[in-house]
Amino acid sequence: MFGCAGYSCDLPRFRYHPNFVGMDHNLLPCDQIPRYRRDWLLDPAAYKAGVYCGDHPAEIILSNGLLRRTFRLAPSAATVGFDNLVTGAAILRGVKPEASVALDGETYDIGGLVGQEEYAYLRREWIDDFTSDPAALQFIDYEIGSTVAPFGWKRVRSCPGLPWPAPGARLALRFGGHSAVEATVVYELYDALPLLGKWLELRNGGDRAVRLHAFKSEILAAVEGEVSVDAPAQWVYPDLHVESDYAFHGMTPKSANATTHWVEDPQYTTQVNYQCATPCLLESRPPIGPEVDIAPGETFTSFRTFELAPDSYDRERRGLALRRMYRTLAPWSQENPILMHVRQADAEAVKAAIDQCAEVGFEMVIMTFGSGFDAESADKDYIAGLKELADYAHGKGVELGGYSLLASRHIDAANDALNPDTSEPGGAIFGHSPCLGSAWGEDYFRTVACLYDQAGLDILEHDGSYPGDVCASVAHPGHASLADSQWRQWQRITRFYRWCRERGIYLNVPDWYFLNGSNKNGMGYREVNWSLPRERQLLLARQNMYDGTWEKTPSMGWMFVPLVEYHGGGAAATLEPLAEHLAAYEAHLMQNFGSGVQACYRGPRIYDADATKAVVKKWVGFYKRHREILESDIIHLRRPDGRGLDGIMHVNAQLETRGLALFFNPLDEAVERVWKLPLYYTGLRDRASIREGDGEVREYGLDREYAVELVVSVPGRGMSWYIIEGGR
Repeated sequence: MFGCAGYSCDLPRFRYHPNFVGMDHNLLPCDQIPRYRRDWLLDPAAYKAGVYCGDHPAEIILSNGLLRRTFRLAPSAATVGFDNLVTGAAILRGVKPEASVALDGETYDIGGLVGQEEYAYLRREWIDDFTSDPAALQFIDYEIGSTVAPFGWKRVRSCPGLPWPAPGARLALRFGGHSAVEATVVYELYDALPLLGKWLELRNGGDRAVRLHAFKSEILAAVEGEVSVDAPAQWVYPDLHVESDYAFHGMTPKSANATTHWVEDPQYTTQVNYQCATPCLLESRPPIGPEVDIAPGETFTSFRTFELAPDSYDRERRGLALRRMYRTLAPWSQENPILMHVRQADAEAVKAAIDQCAEVGFEMVIMTFGSGFDAESADKDYIAGLKELADYAHGKGVELGGYSLLASRHIDAANDALNPDTSEPGGAIFGHSPCLGSAWGEDYFRTVACLYDQAGLDILEHDGSYPGDVCASVAHPGHASLADSQWRQWQRITRFYRWCRERGIYLNVPDWYFLNGSNKNGMGYREVNWSLPRERQLLLARQNMYDGTWEKTPSMGWMFVPLVEYHGGGAAATLEPLAEHLAAYEAHLMQNFGSGVQACYRGPRIYDADATKAVVKKWVGFYKRHREILESDIIHLRRPDGRGLDGIMHVNAQLETRGLALFFNPLDEAVERVWKLPLYYTGLRDRASIREGDGEVREYGLDREYAVELVVSVPGRGMSWYIIEGGR
């Protein structure tokens, strides 16, 4: 073995590319890789990503002190190490190709080394004897640089000062040799968290088009998550969170996953499972296609796969890591405007809603579903009227937009997605759905973009977003056949969402499109529950927020407040007249704003009397005074169950206000109890200053579990809140 000091890190056969900027074009010595000293969730500053020399003359390392991926570059390029530096655990147990492609009827591995016999683990001394696969695309050179934004983000509203692109280091490995297509495998490692991104670029350098049938942009022989002789009912997968931006039809990363496949590894013949069926080989690939042609001189770019290495099995810590990932990869998801859904879209009703919102501090008005707002109109007079309303709203400091339904509706036989089993409309995920590659689909996106651009609207609530439907039509202009229909439709919707993000248009989308520009989806609720009696709505809503914020930050999910009847339920379910149900209305405001979660307040008005107006202003004011901490991460204290106090705590070790704890009482009588409050994620170590509401400050010493015992007193049907700051 050779140390960094024993050879030149700037290997002459591996060129740098002059267009990569932002980093020194010299590999860093491996002894400068940051060492893990402080919890990255509390003190992330030290963990900067870089590209380093390896312990072998032909190795380079991509690391930030939390995660390390090691590449051997001769005789071909391959990942020979992937390590969680927080736990010290190896993620990798074997060498595989870096990717694979099917081109013009032939399948090619991209890079990789062959010769490993034992796939239960990988010893470094074996690697010197590995050889390149002559049938694979061979390594040519590499480029290093800084991360590059995949699309723009126009910042137009209140949001934490998160950088874009996500800071970090980029490594690109280039391969070729068996066709006119050159393959570049790109890796990005991000600063301050154990997160790696990876994707594939294919450039056609020939003089004719090349058909790309399929690809795998990541192939990873990971350490198994479960060892079992027989087959369990449900396997535990390797301990690596994997998701991609090729995601649809889901309000969680798990339900929206379309590309992460944990499969059997046929080379792993010494595993414990008797049938060798342990799912421990990661393949990141589309479920169908893409089946597209790459024209001469063109470059095909795959979706991006992201790999987050957890450092604990604790649910809260894993959730904090996941939420940090979304803050990093989709910082626009932290925009969190206070919004109203106005029920009618005529000018008089919209202006009245804008006036009320401006008066109480709401920041956005959405002309809701069923309001009469028509996002698909090309009528010049209608668009001019919307422009007048938008200008009126902007003059009041309020943003304006509306609702549009895309999928889950029937257009006609010529434009609907065709069922591959019948070649007829129907059988889509929502029954009927237009194909986004149809003539109607292409016109839809042009029309909506034109209306929003000309009217100067600020928000689009895009319901029934593309859920992953395929289409068997061979007559639609936007795709050729069934095989490319999913890929082309995904490209169309994400291109539109990125267009919105580049123009600062806020996107409410009930699907997992965060990584392609959407701002918010549902926090996790069943719509018909808003027809239940008011008391039940309140506790169910608090459960939805408690459960939804394990994976989402408070700003990433919307809630709902039915000011008027919604899905039935009658008088017992509705808040109008607001002044007559002020206690229930205030409870909604209190728990939503206290959770840092914005709800869709749907109705004709925000207040109907001076007393109602005062209550709304009270809680909007509370939220805006404490906005930074309320939009920070949530620590889950006790889930609402209707039998006793429930609670959450916002924490942020980077703020002066380190925490804000809230306790809710669903009972009629007041409750007082001693609560052991866990303060580790506030970053406090010895002492804490805590005050109830605007009351007097009390000093507390933290025990060895970084907790304090707090006497919590909450009135019946009420809430108490506590501010936590550093000890004096």
